[in-house]
Amino acid sequence: MGGIKSFQFYKLITGVLTTVSFRKEEILEALSEEYGEIDYISPFLDFIYTDYYNLEMGEDIKRFFVSFKNLVDPASLADIKIGTNNLEKQFTEIDQNGIESRKVNFDPGILNLSRLILASTKDNAHRIPLSKGIYGEITLLFQKGKAQPLPWSFIDYQSAEYTEILFKIRDIYKSDLKKI
Repeated sequence: MGGIKSFQFYKLITGVLTTVSFRKEEILEALSEEYGEIDYISPFLDFIYTDYYNLEMGEDIKRFFVSFKNLVDPASLADIKIGTNNLEKQFTEIDQNGIESRKVNFDPGILNLSRLILASTKDNAHRIPLSKGIYGEITLLFQKGKAQPLPWSFIDYQSAEYTEILFKIRDIYKSDLKKI
């Protein structure tokens, strides 16, 4: 029988989709207040991979990534997703017809040296129930210096731009582990 051990802590990241890029400092402040000091901010990237969010958010969507200095227990991912969903409400706008429009979408995840796990509110065959209606999905594997997508990996997470950023964050995580 194997002995039960505590989980190794992971690096918390958040992918941020937004149509209000001029509010980046406000977005970063909200994230920092909730999850602590930020240790990496990527440049803006054009979100050109799907029009899935256009109806709800508008066009000219940008994505950037943020990672946080404090490592997290992977068991906290569901609570983190619930927290980011609540943060999104701070950036919801109401148009002249009274229709709400989400202007920021947070996609939290955790990474370690071997994988990136994203949180989702949507069930699917490849997602694992975590708790409180939140699912986890292994989105990428880090093997032999490459990010290995899986059949269900979002197309944007397979891009060279995203994987370059994720490897930068992974390198920060490696340095974090040396300090433990």
